[in-house]
Order: sequence, then structure tokens, then C-alpha cells
Amino acid sequence: MRDAIAKREIRAREVTEKFMGQIEKWNPRLNAYITLNEQALEQAKQIDQRLSRNEKVGALAGVPVAIKDLLCTKGLRTTAASKILHNFVPPFSATVVERLEAAGAINLGKTNLDEFAMGSSSETSHFGISKNPWNLEYVPGGSSGGSAAAVAGGLACAAVGTDTGGSIRQPSSFCGLVGVKPTYGRVSRYGIVAYASSLDQAGPMARTVEDAALVLETIAGRDERDSTTSRENVPQWSQKISTNLKGLKVGLPKEYYSDQVHPDTRERVDQAVEAVRAAGAETVEVSLSLTDLAVSIYYLVATSEASSNLARYDGVRFGYRSDFSKRPAEDIAEFYCRTRGEGFGSEVKRRIILGTYALSSGYYDAYYKKACQVRRLMREQFLEVFSRCQILMGPVCVSPAFKIGGRIADPLKMYLNDIFTTSANLVGIPGMSVPAGFSKAGLPIGVQLLAAHFQEQHLFNAGKAIEEAMDIKELPHVLQ
Repeated sequence: MRDAIAKREIRAREVTEKFMGQIEKWNPRLNAYITLNEQALEQAKQIDQRLSRNEKVGALAGVPVAIKDLLCTKGLRTTAASKILHNFVPPFSATVVERLEAAGAINLGKTNLDEFAMGSSSETSHFGISKNPWNLEYVPGGSSGGSAAAVAGGLACAAVGTDTGGSIRQPSSFCGLVGVKPTYGRVSRYGIVAYASSLDQAGPMARTVEDAALVLETIAGRDERDSTTSRENVPQWSQKISTNLKGLKVGLPKEYYSDQVHPDTRERVDQAVEAVRAAGAETVEVSLSLTDLAVSIYYLVATSEASSNLARYDGVRFGYRSDFSKRPAEDIAEFYCRTRGEGFGSEVKRRIILGTYALSSGYYDAYYKKACQVRRLMREQFLEVFSRCQILMGPVCVSPAFKIGGRIADPLKMYLNDIFTTSANLVGIPGMSVPAGFSKAGLPIGVQLLAAHFQEQHLFNAGKAIEEAMDIKELPHVLQ
């Protein structure tokens, strides 16, 4: 699409109008978008004008994209899918958004998510549940479920999501997309509403490996406004993709191939493993013995950081404030309690309480400090494994997408859904979900690839080999 627009075979405005028509038609059923960008057509018009003057345009000129509503967009409402930010309009844009716009991408709007990115199903949003385009009775995954539904449903070419414990990879798996969580520090977190600062990382969600690589090239790189971004060079991944995997060693963690994995998922993952072998890779069995602790460690670290980060939402400077006209607050404590009690949803409250408890006096050493110590051991274990292989392969999730309402009442069951994805965030390595086929019920299933720090090229190479071998042509029913 980018090439066709650059060659003026089709106008950016035409493309944008087409996608806006799709959004108008299908968003009421998918609930993928929270807020639409009224300036999208004007942005597309400017791209067409620049092309008519033979001016140089960016790598994504005219390509319509969706932005997870966790990234600040100047002049465009940013809610984090929460009542407490329901009317917040940022005075600035996130670095990721600035880079997409500088590359000429057209921002169609802000996509739905679990409130403050806290969830694995997109069922905790204040703005209603997003639905899976492959089957509207099923969740699209979370927390970046709206982004996944938008791309899978044909309401955007690509989207940006965020991944704190699997929130790009899991919805990508559930909706049949390529989703990439880059190395921690690859992409600036400036302007992204913080959930857990040592885990959060933005990344692309797209239909193909090459598209995902192109978007990541655009948004990655050092940002002086985020001291955690790396100075590591950003390669042209999309131009260097090779499906010749000769010499590549692929580790198969035995803990990822347990009996708890759904038979359909196991079958698709096994097929993907055969695909990389056929492309020349060698597979070896490895062990990540701390896998069973990943969810426990993650929910101590993430909720502790969330407790701290969400303290700023107090109703004083911006966002929702309780109505005190009929019953004024007796003191500042009641002011905070009523505003935050009414503004946050139940899952966010649960995580704030968990995190506050883990950080409290007398419990800090027993919970948060110990979790950080085990996190360090987990990192060392992954580094040791990567001394013997270049990538790891396994399931993204234990099962395909589940029905709406199927797990929301059981937080522990929902949390355990993230057992294979949280480790990558805890140790800061890059991960990717690549479509590997479908379940017997017709729901997409992804395979997860993990690589050592800053080795995203290995993911794109192996991912492309799987993509070519699977040769998936099916589209969700909403596109047919």
C-alpha cells in the first residue's frame, strides 16, 4: 500500500476514506476504537499534496494505522480505557506517535484496551468489550485487544500496542496477526501512560512479518526524553529478512511443551517447529526451570510499579473528579478515596491493592524485593540458554482465544494465561507472535519466538520462514 501511494497509483485520501468506511461499518460490532481522529483525512490530503510536488515522504506515507489508547496524542483524547481519564486530551504526543506521523502514517484513531492495560481479554475497559473478528463471541485478547481487532478486522493496516506481560503477543495470537515486543529500551516510553515502567514496551501489530519489521524500524531508536532507551543502532530489519535459517539453533524449552497446553495449540506449534527445521534451523531441547514462577514474579513486580504509577490519578489536576456538590469531602483523604474509588475499575483496584501491599512496611522484603531477586536469576537463566541457541520457540498461550465472560470472574485463571509471555518482559528480551494456523473451532493460534537482547533480526527471519511455510490466506468473516 505504501508503494502504491508513493507511485501515485492510488491516493492516500482514497485509502483513508476506505478504512474510515470500514470503521463506520464494523466498529459498532467489534468495538475496536474508542476515539476516531477527525484529522485523518486532512493528514492524508497533505501526503497527496506532497507527493504531487514530488517532495520526499516518509517510510509509511499514507498508510492508515491505529494507536492503542494508552499513547498520548496531542489534541486527541487519550483515556487508557478508564473512567478516570475519560475526558483527558493531552497537550503533547508520545514519541512513538511523533515518529509514525513523521514517517507519514495516518492515525485513524485510538483503540480499545483493558483499563490501564491491566488485563488479558479487553474485558475491563470502561468503554465496553472489544470482540474477536474471527468469532464475535470470543475475546480478542488483551490488553491490546482493540489494536488486534482493528487490524484483523480490516479497520487499519497496522497498529501500535504495548506489551507489559504479553499484551502485544497474546492478542496477536488470538487474532491471527504478527505482533512484536521489542527489546526493553528499543522503543521510547515517553508519552505512554505507565503501567509497570520496568516492563512496558510498545511495538507493532500487523498482518505480515515484513510489515511489522517496517513499523518497528519507524518507531525504534534513542529518545533523550526517555533515559531507559538504548543507543543501540536500529537496523533495517525489513530489508534484511532471510528465510535461509541454516546455522540457526532453535531452543525448545521443555517447560513450554507441558500437558497444560491445548492439543490444537500444541499441534500448530509443532508444525511451526517443523517449518523452521525445513528452512535449515537446528532444534535443541533446553530448560527454563523458573518458568513456573514467572506469573508470580510478574504480578508482584507489575502491581507494585502500578501502585506507584497510578498514584498520580487523584482528580486534582486532570481527569475524573467525584461530584462533591451534594456531599462535600470532609478531608483530602475522602476526596482521594471517592474520586479514585469511582474512577478506577475493579481490576485496576485489585492490582493497586496487591502492589501497595507488596510494597508496604514489613512486607517489602518478603514480596517485592524477593521477586526482584528471582527476576535477576531468571534473566541469568535466559542468558545461559541463549549461549547455546539464538532463538526459543513455543506457544504464546496455553490455548486459543476463550469466550467472552469465560475467565473474567476468575482472576487467577486469567493471570495464568500469561505463563509463557511474562518472562520476556521480566528479562527484557524481544518476543514475537507469528500466525501458525487455526484450532478445530476456527480460531487463530500463534507461535512465540524469543531472542536475546537486541537480536530482533533472528525473530523476523524465523517468523518469515514460518509465515511462508504456513501460507495462511484465510480472513475473518467480517472482511468477506
